[in-house]
Amino acid sequence: MGDARLQNDQDDKYSLRGRVFNYIREGILSGRYGENEELKENTIGAELGVSRTPVREALRQLELSGLVNIIPNKGAYVTGISAKDAHDIYVIRSYLEGLCARWACENITEEQINAIEEVIFLSEFHTKKGHYDQIVELDSKFHKLIYDACGSKILEHELTVFHHYVERIRKITLSMEERAVRSNAEHTAILNAIRERNGELAEKLAHEHIICTIENIEKLGL
Repeated sequence: MGDARLQNDQDDKYSLRGRVFNYIREGILSGRYGENEELKENTIGAELGVSRTPVREALRQLELSGLVNIIPNKGAYVTGISAKDAHDIYVIRSYLEGLCARWACENITEEQINAIEEVIFLSEFHTKKGHYDQIVELDSKFHKLIYDACGSKILEHELTVFHHYVERIRKITLSMEERAVRSNAEHTAILNAIRERNGELAEKLAHEHIICTIENIEKLGL
């Protein structure tokens, strides 16, 4: 049942409704659509060159995700991710990322290890140059490679969703040199533990990596 739902999600990503869903979701998570802003079916349909039907379906799906509130006979409005939501997501992620790193120790290939090593090298290079857009992109690649290596489609799917939900906050925190440098060091430690197939240490380090992010968020007052 879970695999079937996941396959439907993956197939839907490439469907018309899926493309509309991703467009609106990214607009909400990036802040392009502000909190309580009305999402007009006609306007979004015109922007994407589609009818109102796939927009309406996408909005209903986004309501189930908690990002949109549909008020009958009035319209659809952005709910977005509150500060508490973001905190909850990071706390949940801290445990799931730990589990993911532990499982990666059992399933990762040398090719995947080399790919992660290259991502860390590039991230360190761009951190020294202050190229923060590239740092955020490489951070996403690091986590995606760990997710791919864990051997669980279900865990990979859930972590990917959470990762998208806090994209705006990730961009803010990783634009600070001190956090970017520390994050690279944490990534290196996680990779070393995975390379050594030390599941207990990898889980601990991956969990602490997200906890450090929470502490940084609280320090910034986000």
